[in-house]
Amino acid sequence: MSGTNHNHHHHSCGCKACSASQGSVFTSHEEPCCSHSHEHESDSEEKHHHSHDHSHGEEKQDYKWLILSLLLFAAGVVSSIFNAPIYVLIPIYALSALAAGHEIFLEGVKTIVKLKIDETTLLTIAVIAAFCIGEYPEAAIVTILFEIGEILEAKAVARSRKNIAKLSNIRPDTALIIKNGKETTVAAEEVLTGTEIIVKPHNRIPLDGIITEGFTTLDSSAITGESIPVSGEKGTEVLSGMLNGDGLIKVKTTKELSQSTASRILKLVEDAEKSKSNEEKFITRFAAVYTPIVLVVSLLIAVIPIILGGEPSVWIYRSLTCLVASCPCAIVISVPLAFYAGIGRATKEGVLIKGGKYVEAISKADCFAFDKTGTITTGKLSVSKVISHVPEVTEDDILALCAACEVNSSHPMAKAILESAKNKGLVLPDLENYKEKPGFGVYAEKDGNVLICGGKRILGNHNTPADKNSKVFLIENGKLLGEISLSDEIREEAKSVIGELKSLGIKTAAMLTGDFQSSAKPIAEAVGINLLKSDLLPQEKVEEFSKIKNNRVCCYVGDGINDAPVMAAADCSFAMGLGSEAAIETADAVLSGGNLSPLPKTIRLCRKVMNTAKANIIFAIAVKVIVVSLGVAGFAPIWLAVLADTGVSILCIFNSIRLLRT
Repeated sequence: MSGTNHNHHHHSCGCKACSASQGSVFTSHEEPCCSHSHEHESDSEEKHHHSHDHSHGEEKQDYKWLILSLLLFAAGVVSSIFNAPIYVLIPIYALSALAAGHEIFLEGVKTIVKLKIDETTLLTIAVIAAFCIGEYPEAAIVTILFEIGEILEAKAVARSRKNIAKLSNIRPDTALIIKNGKETTVAAEEVLTGTEIIVKPHNRIPLDGIITEGFTTLDSSAITGESIPVSGEKGTEVLSGMLNGDGLIKVKTTKELSQSTASRILKLVEDAEKSKSNEEKFITRFAAVYTPIVLVVSLLIAVIPIILGGEPSVWIYRSLTCLVASCPCAIVISVPLAFYAGIGRATKEGVLIKGGKYVEAISKADCFAFDKTGTITTGKLSVSKVISHVPEVTEDDILALCAACEVNSSHPMAKAILESAKNKGLVLPDLENYKEKPGFGVYAEKDGNVLICGGKRILGNHNTPADKNSKVFLIENGKLLGEISLSDEIREEAKSVIGELKSLGIKTAAMLTGDFQSSAKPIAEAVGINLLKSDLLPQEKVEEFSKIKNNRVCCYVGDGINDAPVMAAADCSFAMGLGSEAAIETADAVLSGGNLSPLPKTIRLCRKVMNTAKANIIFAIAVKVIVVSLGVAGFAPIWLAVLADTGVSILCIFNSIRLLRT
């Protein structure tokens, strides 16, 4: 994936926002606003090829065209004040319109040729019509307004998503093998199944396999989401993308690179990204219906009366009046403005939404699925329960003894125990004769008694834990003295947020996790999750999510790399701000504050955006229907048609801008 081309196949809408990559984590100044089906191939530099035949210049050049257009328009206004002749004014206003809208007009003409009509077609026809009936300033200002709207939309999302190839950070490109008695680094894709590779401490495992030598701890959070590292020894199966702990291990590969777990995750992300990008933009769907109706009605107003003996000049004038009155600029400008005003407002609330279609998805969602580790929970281990098996030894004594045993360990569980003891202000007893046995535990002595602190392995057959969730055990002279359970801390806002989501009409609150059922279920119950799926690998997460989704609009919230495939499959996915870079790149929205609190507010805001957009459409069409009716009857002068267009546009724009102050 390292050098891929981004090929984007755009809906023809001529909008500048479309010249950005569909995927975006805020690196270019443009945003995807139309429907795209795109293929991710490589390109570390973000070069984009578009189905637009014209090339979009860089942002500076876009501003140059707009500035030129505004200067020409100002020159036209000044010339009008000094009563310049019409043959001077027409070229000035025409050049002003062309400077701002040359790309839009080119798209409009192309869509007419292809018999596909969208908002660019309407705008092109309306501008030509305005020139035909002598409203030259109107033609120029409508184009300028549309162009400003496009730039605002492009700026609403700060940067476009970086190349999805960054995900490949979870999959090392090289492997270490023994060749002619020496350690040799080779490309991971060249390593055949059955080859023995060496994985050094703190390196990621490049290929799936089985440990043949050595002992270590394995962090699988990037692959399964499991927050607690597991032990790895001879015979343990390992997955590519797992992070090796402190030990040097040898691994016999069981799969080639293309079939390894990390590679499959990358493939899933790409496939899900492609499959979800065919939704059409809200305004484009509207324009596709509205535009042909407007054109046909305007044509009929001119043709039928003339056939029936009417005066051609009168009815052509009335037809053009209807066309100008019907111009959808109010809708074409104010509806996207409602979306990016909402996006701008959401940004202030700590939610970065990457495009208008995700606003629509959030507003319609009736299902939210969450990852557990780092999303519902903080991702930080803490001591949840301490149990003593001996009446005269208190729980604090057990915690202090375990902390004393683990004082030199760098294991996450040891750190959690030490932190818990420190927070309680416990004094750690002095132990002697420390000895650590890898994969087993820590041996120490206190007053001649032998203590062993470690995982379930130290129990043997004689000691039975009191709690199946316990992770660390303490044995004194062969007898179980106590045990400690560790868990992720639940985010303090999680329960109230899920309660609010339900009150907003979200029918399903699900949790999909790679964690064990025993640790996931209590957390799901504590926060009000009503559907739990645990023990899931990334590909199983996608399968379960698809079952939950079941033709509904469904959002997903996660933070780990293992969430990337299911994020790509969601209608709108949220990445926790403090999560992995890969998840933020795949996500459609980012909770920049790293907590769940803004979610309910975001849903309310997105619903308000959709209601505002619909209100603008209804208001604009209602006014236009009245003016068109008066125009057909001969009661609407041309200035009223212009007012029905620009006046309604301005009112709708103000209505949209209100969202910034919501």
